[in-house]
Amino acid sequence: MAPADGAGARAAGEARRVLGGTANGRVIASEALSFWGGVDPATGKVIDVHHPLCGTSLAGRILLMPTSRGSCTGSGVLLDLVLNGRAPAALVFSEPEDVLTLGALIAAEIFGRPLPVLRVPADVFAALSRAETAEISAGAITAGGLTVPIAAGGASALDLTPDDRAMLEGRDGAAVAQAMRIICAMAAQQGAERLVDVTRVHVDGCIYASPANLVFAERMAEMGARVRVPTTMNAISVDRENWQAQGVPPAFGTAAARLADAYVRMGCRPTFTCSPYLLDDAPGAGEVIAWAESNAVVFANSVFGARTAKHPDFLDLCIALTGRAPLAGVYLDRHRKARRILEVELPRGIDDAFWPLVGYLAGEKSPDRIPLLRGLSKGAPSRDDLKALCAAFGTTSAAPMLHVEGVTPEAEEAAAPEADRATIGRAEMAAAWRHLNEGPEVVELVAIGSPHASLEECRALAAGLGGRSPAAGVAVIVTVGRDTLAAAEAEGTLGRLRASGVQVLPDLCWCSISEPVFPPGARTVMTNSGKYAHYGPGLSGRKVRFGSLAECVAAALTGRAARVLPAWLS
Repeated sequence: MAPADGAGARAAGEARRVLGGTANGRVIASEALSFWGGVDPATGKVIDVHHPLCGTSLAGRILLMPTSRGSCTGSGVLLDLVLNGRAPAALVFSEPEDVLTLGALIAAEIFGRPLPVLRVPADVFAALSRAETAEISAGAITAGGLTVPIAAGGASALDLTPDDRAMLEGRDGAAVAQAMRIICAMAAQQGAERLVDVTRVHVDGCIYASPANLVFAERMAEMGARVRVPTTMNAISVDRENWQAQGVPPAFGTAAARLADAYVRMGCRPTFTCSPYLLDDAPGAGEVIAWAESNAVVFANSVFGARTAKHPDFLDLCIALTGRAPLAGVYLDRHRKARRILEVELPRGIDDAFWPLVGYLAGEKSPDRIPLLRGLSKGAPSRDDLKALCAAFGTTSAAPMLHVEGVTPEAEEAAAPEADRATIGRAEMAAAWRHLNEGPEVVELVAIGSPHASLEECRALAAGLGGRSPAAGVAVIVTVGRDTLAAAEAEGTLGRLRASGVQVLPDLCWCSISEPVFPPGARTVMTNSGKYAHYGPGLSGRKVRFGSLAECVAAALTGRAARVLPAWLS
């Protein structure tokens, strides 16, 4: 694609305009990245220590990524970056992408701050990635002598029902009309032909990832927003009832509490958990729901056989206000098929650390497509094992679900005819274990509950400690949902944990905890969560160790985590 005779070369393909706008700047090409936990919303720098661009500023750059990955909260981080002037100048993807696109849509729709979003074919993406600078005009991308024409989005017409149109035209108030405009815009860019009713919603935008989340929620609440389907709430950023006593700075604590309160005023149920599948009224197979929170989406689709896209923050509330979602992606049978088959080695004598490790590797092996995992059924995973598997998978993959042969409900006929194959062996598991265990042996903090711990995990931790207290200088903190906390208190498990010196915190989770609730003196954290082992270093600035729950108990009692592979990997 080099220019001929000094003239600019014209690309064979063309770009599709997802969101309009103009931009120019230096090009930065990247593998997939979760903006939440991966980009500092105050500076625009990459903070994911496992990402090749760690330490690089994205501010003002033309950012090329195949797609995003990880957390649904990336939309809020991008919105905050736009509002504080630290956002990329434009986003260019080669695959479908919803999370960052939604953040850019909110920036333009509600705040009048457009950010161009484009999608290009793979060969054009590769050519643009080699350019040093690029300019995006209304009709073309120009980069390094290459000109790529930009076509309109080309979305099919959306077939709205009379009720949809009435909401869009303001029958139910300004907030619902705004929500429908956002839903229709996202449906168009997803290629949806119509919307679908949902029975329930789980909102993720209640976490105080950035001031933009609060601005959006309070603006919608002031417009009279009220949810029309049962809506649960994700973990928030403070222990709602106790943050003042815990010494949380008032500026942060007040903002985080205001955000939670805004969602409650709009009719959301204050469940404050990132594990909504642990609630008593979990969705059933085939139920059409709308969940945000990446680990919950993967679990609902994969383990329950419910149907939900990985809805970004902000879109989740819009769906709750209307009861309608774009009929696209894994809401449709054809998009729930596995396009990659992963043959997984099952070592003898595995413990609970095996499942998040496999989930982490499965996401890396299948970053852009739904996989079918084979070879695991004899491992007989528990609900908590599957929780850990799905959470770690959702950290490294953009896919909203996976299948596990002989375990999950849709696995039997999941493989698509065109599915390719890959393997996950013991050597890769050992390498991944080392990758997540780069911290030192001395441990000052043990972190359990990412996602929120179940009652069974609380019981297992209490049994492992057996009434013993952590070593001097070591804190043990468990984060749980309110329902789990109440159940643990009723049966005495909470008392046993507290008698061992364990701090059990409701409402917030490890992905939102901050100092001083996060012990300021802790330098190394031990966790049984593959998700937090990945995000923890960037979020907390600490080193992290990863292992089984039994290894976390041992680290709590001794203050050390040996640099030795687990027996099943040795």
